[in-house]
Amino acid sequence: MAYWLFKSEPDTWGWHHQIAKGAVGEEWHGVRNYQARNNMRAMQLGDLGFFYHSNIGKEVVGIVEVCGLSHPDSTTDDPRWDCVTVRAVRPLLRPVTLDACKTVPGLEQMVLINNSRLSVQPVTEAEWNIVCHLGGIAP
Repeated sequence: MAYWLFKSEPDTWGWHHQIAKGAVGEEWHGVRNYQARNNMRAMQLGDLGFFYHSNIGKEVVGIVEVCGLSHPDSTTDDPRWDCVTVRAVRPLLRPVTLDACKTVPGLEQMVLINNSRLSVQPVTEAEWNIVCHLGGIAP
């Protein structure tokens, strides 16, 4: 299993929107960055990801699961762009802010800290465990 982080502006697509989609989930569409697209192409069913509110809040608020493999993005006719489908698994008990991540030992190399503009990014198992702990849940 691999771990990821999905960034979304909460006023456009927030955690409450993701939860409302239930077990069916929702396409993680609209990504127009090759590195983020390639990250989605590498995902497997059952991979887990952090749901991160960007711009407003700048915090990890929940966990999603990849429930649909990479496929053409339905929001464009351009064949270069793919997306995966994700469903909400659970919220964090405590949101984990970007500022907090910047101060915690073991997260110094996290992509979120070093390439904050990348909308879909990998997370190492060690980083996953630390952020889950900070969020008040077991990894």
